[in-house]
Parts: sequence; C-alpha cells; structure tokens
Amino acid sequence: MTEQPAGTARLTIDPDFTLGTVDPRLYGTFVEHMGRCVYTGIHEPAHAEADEHGFRSDVAGLVRELGTGLVRYPGGNFVSGYHWEDGIGPAEDRPRRIDLAWRSIETNQVGTDEFLGWARRQDLEPMMAVNLGTRGIDAARALVEYCNVPGGTAWSDLRIKNGTRDPHGVRLWCLGNEMDGPWQTGHTTATQYGQLAAQAGKAMRQVDPSIELVACGSSNAEMATFGEWEREVLHQTYDEVDYLSLHAYYEEKDGDRASFLASGARMDAYIANVVATADHVRAVRRSRKRMLLSFDEWNVWYQSRFPGERALPLEETPRLIEDTYSVTDAAVVGSLLMTLLRHADRVAIACLAQLVNVIGPIRAEPGGPSWRQTTFHPFALTARYARGTVLRTEVSGPVVETRRHGPVQALDTATTLDEETGALTVLAVNRDQQENLGLRAALRGFGSRYRVVEHLVIADSDPDAANTEAQPDRVTPRPVPDTRVTGEDELEAVLPPVSWSVIRLEPES
Repeated sequence: MTEQPAGTARLTIDPDFTLGTVDPRLYGTFVEHMGRCVYTGIHEPAHAEADEHGFRSDVAGLVRELGTGLVRYPGGNFVSGYHWEDGIGPAEDRPRRIDLAWRSIETNQVGTDEFLGWARRQDLEPMMAVNLGTRGIDAARALVEYCNVPGGTAWSDLRIKNGTRDPHGVRLWCLGNEMDGPWQTGHTTATQYGQLAAQAGKAMRQVDPSIELVACGSSNAEMATFGEWEREVLHQTYDEVDYLSLHAYYEEKDGDRASFLASGARMDAYIANVVATADHVRAVRRSRKRMLLSFDEWNVWYQSRFPGERALPLEETPRLIEDTYSVTDAAVVGSLLMTLLRHADRVAIACLAQLVNVIGPIRAEPGGPSWRQTTFHPFALTARYARGTVLRTEVSGPVVETRRHGPVQALDTATTLDEETGALTVLAVNRDQQENLGLRAALRGFGSRYRVVEHLVIADSDPDAANTEAQPDRVTPRPVPDTRVTGEDELEAVLPPVSWSVIRLEPES
C-alpha cells in the first residue's frame, strides 16, 4: 500500500474551463553546432549503427520515442558567426572554420542539406535560424531561396546540383539569435536589431511569402534591457513577424532546492510579462494582430558549472555542458512543460535545448551506446498524451515556502482534454521534498464517468538518482496501482515527494 499523504491538494476539472489548444510545435527541440550535439550525437558515420547518410540510427530511434515534432537549427549562438554556404556541396571541399560562439573547430561535414534530410526522415518540422550577427539581408534571403524555391534560380539550382532535387520547404525561420546578449557575435541595440530583422524578414518573404518569422526577444528575463528590448523590437517588427522568442534556463543554486522545484513560477511570470509587453505594443499600434510567442530555448542547465567559452581550448567536437540529470531535474522539466501548456493560448512553439548530449534528454557515446536521461521521460510522456485542449484548474492545498518565490502550491499541475475521444491527461508534480501529497480532483460537467487507464510516476528514494551509461535505466516511469476515480466522480491519487506524474483517464464505455 502507498503511504498515506500528510496533506491533500484539491482542484476541479471541468471541460468548460479552457485555456487554449495545444500546438504540436510546443514539443519542439533544438540541435545546435555545439559540443557533441551534431558530431557523435545525431551524426557519426563510423558508428556501428550509422545509416547510409552517416546518422546514428540508435539516436534516431530515441528521437522518435521522445515524440518531438519540431527541431530548431543550427543555433543558438553558433548561428551568429555561421556562413551557411560552408555547409553545402561536396563534403571534401568544405572549409574548417573557427566557431567563435563555443570556441570550437567546425568541420562543416553536416550542413543544411544533411540536417534537413535527417529531419525529413525523422518526420520533424525544421525551424531554421539565419545569421543576423555577422551577416544580414542578402545571406538570409539567399538561404530561403536555396531551401524553398523549386528550381530555375541560381541558389535553387545549386541545391539541385548538390543532390537535393525537391525543395526543403522550410516554413519557420528565426531572425537571428539572442541579439541583446553581449556574448553574441554582432551584439547590437534593440533599435538596430529590430530594423535589420524587419528588412531581412521582408526580403525573405519576398522569396517565399508562405514562411513564418520569429523575432528575437530577450536572452532571459534577468537582462538589464528586458522589457524595453521586447517593446522596441516589436515596435520595429510587429507587422513583419509572427512570433517573439523567449529563452530561459533553470538550475538549483546555493542548495535552494525548494526554489528550484518552483522554477515553473519563474517561467510563468516571464511569459506573463512578455505577453503584457506585446499587448502594449499592439494597443499602441492599434493593431488587430495578436503576437504569439516562441519559447525556443528552455531547459535545466547548470550554468554555474560552465567556465565560459573563452576558457575553452580550441578543439574539434569538445564535450560541452553534458549535464547528467537527476530525478529532481526531471520533476522540474515536467513542471516547466506544464507551465508552457498553461500558456497554450499564447505560446505556440517551444524548444527543449538541446536534443542530444548538450544538456539533452538523450546521451550518446562515440562508438558506444545511447540512453535516455531522466528528463527524457516527462517530455516523452507529455508529448505523447497531453494533446488537445488545455483546461484551467485552480489548486488549493498545502504550500511550500521558497526563498526566491515565496509560498507556492506543493502541487503543480496541468490537464488536457482530447475532445474527440474524451480522454483526460492530468500532469502533476509534488514539490514537497519530504511528504507524500494527496491529489483530489473533482470531475465536473463531463456527462460520463471516467476510469483511470494508467498512472506513471518518476520518483526515487534518492532525488539525486540519475541514468548513466553504466545504469541507463536507473530511473524510469513506474506504475502507481492505487489511483482511482471514486463513486463521487473524484480522482484520487498519492504523489511521492519530488515526483512527476502522468495520470490518464478515459470515459467508461
């Protein structure tokens, strides 16, 4: 029997209380030419499981299992010094370049055609970024022509000559990356960036009117220019772009695990502030267009352990920020996904950064195995089951005191409804570090009784437990047998301390 909880959190789930519809692109990821994400991550021609294109089939299998449908490429900081022309044509003729972003030697053996071919074979929608750091309008519109024009022009005919007859059809484009950051090659002001992004976006759309464009928001909410950057960039670009980007990384600092487990509260405030700024610009411009958001970099990243790119030796395929994730990290990643879902009315796109090795849910060793990190599981299960409409739920119950956020609910939760099948998916995190937490959810207004199909939990007696090459399945989802719907149409469950859960319900036939 499950140990009884010390406290109980209560909520009501009602199909009339809706927040928004889940865009499948909310479950995106990110591949940057950084560390071992590309080379010995997704691509390793000498590996025993490499396919005919040099990409690792074992990693590709885990990517499919992860359930992501979108992948951003090629950066990230990398893109602000990248010449995309270096990565096309015969591989043996491609130059080796110094990547200033991560102080690495870039071989250019994987470029636009290789990556987009891989994405197509994995059934992933690509989200391409253009260099607005050291380059600009001409290079950006040329890349769109290379990727999307069927033929009969210089750049599209070069793509065909390079072996890709059909256009790649890339629809989603980032106008640079983190241009507010002093670390960024080509760092500039909001006014200068906004003017360049607007002009580049206009030229790119002249090549292909069907594309969607993402303007750079702040690199994080702690930037001194946060808020003012968003206001000015949108003032310059509002009519030309479809989305504004957000980036954020979270880590446990100074032993303050309680605040770390409540990182979702920090993300929630960040999104709310960007929405308020975007709506202010909309009002000032008297526009009928509502700006959507692209949270195209987010994850747990222990940045305090990273020495900085200037301290790195200049080498090829270095091991960079290969954090090993714990049960606690998995609970936080699951909580951050819930936060994104609760903002599904405005956040249309999101990218877990990154996909493999570099703070990724997947790890892979050169010539060796690949495995799932703890964070793989909440992402994969959320992407698989949390589809349809996000329902609004208000929680009452025990609270956890945090240094950074003050009191927060011990229960963090999000619920989705598949309106075609009636299936409900309840996601839940117990932020309490010592006590079990009871969950009581009243099911109201559905017109039919529900039954529990499955309750899976990520938890461990050691909240620092992790998956490693030696123990790749130390932490996996395990079933919880006692979760039920009572005769009073109330979902009852017990959530272990520092845990993430998915509870699936279906109408009784």
